[in-house]
Amino acid sequence: MTEIAIKHQAEQQQFVIEIDNNQAVLEYGLQGDHVDFSRTYVPEALRGKGLAERLVRHGLLWAKAQQYQITASCWYVKKFL
Repeated sequence: MTEIAIKHQAEQQQFVIEIDNNQAVLEYGLQGDHVDFSRTYVPEALRGKGLAERLVRHGLLWAKAQQYQITASCWYVKKFL
């Protein structure tokens, strides 16, 4: 697999990896200085490639750089906290 680009779509409050017209997504919600990572989704065609982990690690680095208080209502993201 070539280099994987993670796009931050701030208006939609999500991070996205797009490969072959499929999107893996990490969604979050912002309220003041608090961020809640609410959902990860990887379509079946992209599963088993570590994309969810890449999205979560990227999102957490972003949140820490913004000095947000971090919580996760998504079970998968909770594993990283």
